[in-house]
Amino acid sequence: MTALGFLARRLLATVATLFAVAVVLFAGSEVLPGDAASASLGPDATIEEVAQRRAELGVDRPWPVRFVEWGTAALRLDLGTSTSMHRPVVDVVAEPLAATGLLVGLTAAVTVPLAMGLGLLTGLRPGGRVDRAVSAVAVVAVSIPQFVTAGLLVLVFADLWPLLPAISLPPLGGGPLDRPEILVLPVAALTLFGAAWASRIVRATVIDADAMPHVEAARLAGLPERVVVARHLLPAAVPPCAQTFAWLLSGLFGGTTVVEVVFNYPGLSQTLVAAVRNHDTAVLEGVGLLLAAIILVSFIVADLLVLAVDPRLRVAAR
Repeated sequence: MTALGFLARRLLATVATLFAVAVVLFAGSEVLPGDAASASLGPDATIEEVAQRRAELGVDRPWPVRFVEWGTAALRLDLGTSTSMHRPVVDVVAEPLAATGLLVGLTAAVTVPLAMGLGLLTGLRPGGRVDRAVSAVAVVAVSIPQFVTAGLLVLVFADLWPLLPAISLPPLGGGPLDRPEILVLPVAALTLFGAAWASRIVRATVIDADAMPHVEAARLAGLPERVVVARHLLPAAVPPCAQTFAWLLSGLFGGTTVVEVVFNYPGLSQTLVAAVRNHDTAVLEGVGLLLAAIILVSFIVADLLVLAVDPRLRVAAR
């Protein structure tokens, strides 16, 4: 299968998945108690006022009609208008999404090489001192909830040793990169969990790849260890590792919520909390669809990387 054919199949599957996600998001917003009309008018509004507001917002029409209109507009990258802020959803979520994307990107840039390094280090010598020490630390890091990890980081590096700010607020009118120090603790909190989780999977993958016949044959042929690892072991370990890091990326987008709340970071979590409080279903649906698209694209990129690294998979996929 050519890369183009594979990409076409995956794009079709992605479109079908996004359609299913859109249906679930829209249906879920319909069953939530209350609506934007009652939330915007308050508890003292009369039935007539709520009915008039529902007509103004268009939420009094049958949901299949509204779903078709919303889905058609989404195909044009129009996610509707926020009922609480009276702005296009794309404009509402653009800045918070960029802030969350920056946090996820920095975390991935640290986590991926760290997890690969730890996985190689422990997987090539399983059972050794380094493996046991790293495994113990990884188990502890994975077991501790992220809000506890974030709180401990604040206690140590913002209270006991005031080296970094406890609150990750950018300067007024600026962005997070205007104060890079505010990103250190949130990235560290996400990296501790992500690197611990991913390194354990990389370790298991490296152990399996190290036992493959062609890797053993390369060692028996007298090739240097660095050549064996780079040319024979890593290509066999890349496919499952690529999928692991794609899962990690999707988990980071979901896992940033806790960290953003703890550090008061201006990401998507605050936008989502406000949308839930105001029953702003347009924002909830738009953010859900955007995150689903980002995650699905990350899996496509991971699969293309696997095909590029291991040509045998292209033959097997025909």
